[in-house]
Amino acid sequence: MQLHNLKPAEGSVHKQKRLGRGEASGKGGTSTKGNKGGQSRAGYKSKMAHEGGQMPIQRRLPKRGFKNNNKIEYKVFNLGQIDSLNERYNLSEFTLENLYSNGLVGKTDKVKILGSGELKSKLSFKVNAVSEKAKSAIESAGGSIEILK
Repeated sequence: MQLHNLKPAEGSVHKQKRLGRGEASGKGGTSTKGNKGGQSRAGYKSKMAHEGGQMPIQRRLPKRGFKNNNKIEYKVFNLGQIDSLNERYNLSEFTLENLYSNGLVGKTDKVKILGSGELKSKLSFKVNAVSEKAKSAIESAGGSIEILK
């Protein structure tokens, strides 16, 4: 077998239909597209969610809920997580810069400390928000808190 002997498998290659090449071709006239209308024209594209005059599903279903545009999204860390993060990443203080450099938060993320779990190490925190329970636990462990704006 050589390169000049190679052929595709029997029956795998078909001749392309030549549409719109006169009535004698059997595919002339409307070129198998039916009759007139947008769908028989070149470049036709139906609008998204168009259902041909039927009321679209997004208008048939009722609106629901409420989206608060002023909600502040925080990356949350519990006190139970902080000791393991401190051991793994060797954090001297728990700041946004340290967390970002270790890949724990994004550049624009806001950080909140919550009070679930125990804090054993003495750390200083510079974060955006702290719960009351977490604040008392940090201060009892000998740490300090600075809340950023």
